[in-house]
Amino acid sequence: MSIEEKVNELEKMNLMAELGGGEERIAKIHESGRKTARERIEDLLDSGSFVELDKFVVHRSTDFGMDQQKILGDGMVTGYGKIDGRLVYVFAQDFSVFGGSMSRANADKVVKIMDMALKMGAPVIGLNDSGGARIQEGVESLAGYADIFYRNVMSSGVVPQISAILGPCAGGAVYSPAITDFIFMVKDTSYMFVTGPDVIKTVTHEEVTKEDLGGAMTHNTKSGVAHFMADDDQQAMLMIRELLGFLPSNNMDDAPIKPCLDPINRVDESLTKVVPDDSNKPYDMKSIISSIVDESNFFEIQPFYAPNIVIGFGRLGGYPIGIVANQPQNLAGVLDINASVKAARFVRFCDAFNIPILTLVDVPGFLPGTEQEFGGVIRHGAKLLYAYAEATVPKVTLITRKAYGGAYDVMSSKHIGADINYAYPTAEIAVMGPDGAVNILYKNKLTDEERKQASADYKAVFASPYKAAGLGYIDEIIQPRNTRFKLFQAFEMARNKHKSNPTKKHGNIPL
Repeated sequence: MSIEEKVNELEKMNLMAELGGGEERIAKIHESGRKTARERIEDLLDSGSFVELDKFVVHRSTDFGMDQQKILGDGMVTGYGKIDGRLVYVFAQDFSVFGGSMSRANADKVVKIMDMALKMGAPVIGLNDSGGARIQEGVESLAGYADIFYRNVMSSGVVPQISAILGPCAGGAVYSPAITDFIFMVKDTSYMFVTGPDVIKTVTHEEVTKEDLGGAMTHNTKSGVAHFMADDDQQAMLMIRELLGFLPSNNMDDAPIKPCLDPINRVDESLTKVVPDDSNKPYDMKSIISSIVDESNFFEIQPFYAPNIVIGFGRLGGYPIGIVANQPQNLAGVLDINASVKAARFVRFCDAFNIPILTLVDVPGFLPGTEQEFGGVIRHGAKLLYAYAEATVPKVTLITRKAYGGAYDVMSSKHIGADINYAYPTAEIAVMGPDGAVNILYKNKLTDEERKQASADYKAVFASPYKAAGLGYIDEIIQPRNTRFKLFQAFEMARNKHKSNPTKKHGNIPL
């Protein structure tokens, strides 16, 4: 065979591999509103940057006539490329080949790039679209999953791991995405569950659709499993690109700094009127966030889940920060089980990847009730407390209004390690609200008039930041209009912070 013939054969093999399960199956994927694995990679990465590995790998199974069905690549596209010029590793399940099912051979492809990502210190992005384990391979397929799970755990907190669910993801396949840092889902075309509707109907006699059981809306609103919801595959890829713009490549790097054209000392007079005179009136904490961050660009995470707390990324003077904020517009900004867990995991992510944390506080306390107590609000609330206390990145806190009871402690107070604690003049820092305090202090001993006066006296002492400032628990009471510049000054001051927790294997967070 001549060199020319060999070159032509290589070209032919490449085209065969890129065709996957064939044009008919690709057409079916397009009909369902989804893209193919290679099309998704093209949307995700910088144009022309993808370098594919293991393109000619085929499965090694011989049972059930599988030795007669070998397709190059074996239903998994793996390799590396760039996003905004930065190295990333990617694997994408090809649904046109055996339904994207996991074989021992294609699991090895994923393992290879995950090992490389850990060595090179770069993010891993998994594009999931699979029917699950390849049944014809039995335990070999399961072993492949477990090898990937192990690497997910070893990579956790070392390199960012992002999962996109772009089709079915069922059974053991859901646990790799669950370990990763962020999960993207697509409306109407993606779903994930441990056991599907048919099994549930057989075992518990419940009838439920795939969409209601594990669709994008379910996991973004009810379970909190997913962090983002896209309208289609292409939007999901663009959202991943935007997210990575806030993140460092690994735990030893700093997050990327972008040029800032938004004046850092910009004054916003509207902030003076954001917090209402009536302390029981709601307002939108996102309006404060928008005023603070560069160009009002706030990248919110889990916007549909536990909306009483807001989390996400922004930039301050070009430097990425993580933001955690109570939301008075929902449940008065109270902390409950879901809000605590949502914020705790985000705080731990920021700490793992050297991203400073801004906390905006307006919290009346923890949500009371038997449902919360029976659900373990003590344990779950402690997760947030643990996460803040453990975090060694720069931490700046601003109390805009209420900071009551144990929730004041938990929301990155000075006492659990915040570096700078600010307060607006509207801040109220106390064990509880005036009416509740008077009821406990005086029981039923006061007339209505005396009760009003006692409540007013309590409010005068505690419904202001001056008591806490007098004790050094608040570093500075600031004018709301200067919020952006004051926060920038605090983070700039803490930029070279160095703090180490006591040496240990790891703590025992109350899971």
